[in-house]
Amino acid sequence: MSAESHAEHGIHDEDIHDSTYQPPPEKTIEEIMAVDQEDESLRRYKEALLGPAQAEKIIVDANDQRKVIVKKLALVVEGRDDMELDLTGDLSQLKKQVFVIKEGVHYKVRIDFIVQREIVHGLKYVQKTYRLGVPVDKMTHMVGSYPPKKEIQFYLTPSEEAPAGLMARGTYSVASLFTDDDKHIHLKWDWTFEIKKDWE
Repeated sequence: MSAESHAEHGIHDEDIHDSTYQPPPEKTIEEIMAVDQEDESLRRYKEALLGPAQAEKIIVDANDQRKVIVKKLALVVEGRDDMELDLTGDLSQLKKQVFVIKEGVHYKVRIDFIVQREIVHGLKYVQKTYRLGVPVDKMTHMVGSYPPKKEIQFYLTPSEEAPAGLMARGTYSVASLFTDDDKHIHLKWDWTFEIKKDWE
């Protein structure tokens, strides 16, 4: 992906990868299980993390070659139903679905995803928020490394406080990116929320 197309989505190279960080070499599940077999405690730890050594790779969607399939983004506010964005359809339509957030509330962002085929290392969620085209906030969360599973896995960000006050109310656009240590862009999408005095 070109630098120009990253910039269009508010995502730049420094968001995807820290130039001073060198990720560990990528290993398959078979390679990880084969190392240190004589160390019983380490073998048990790896089996607890990865499950028993798999006779075949876990493939949830054979037609999808990606290792990470991002399914859903949700805004989680205590005492309210989660507000969800389906990330499996036409991503260009997401901006039309505007989340309304009451000013000053605490919320978390949840990302639901599936890992298939191989372990994915150093997943990272990057979110840049703009108002009237001007950047106003950036979050980067280290999601972690995940083994393949048939079940949906998720990451929940720490609590954030929505801006409050007359000047904070209005519409915000967000550029989100799900990437990893190896600079694979698993998904990037744009979405919108509106800060209001109340929920309606």
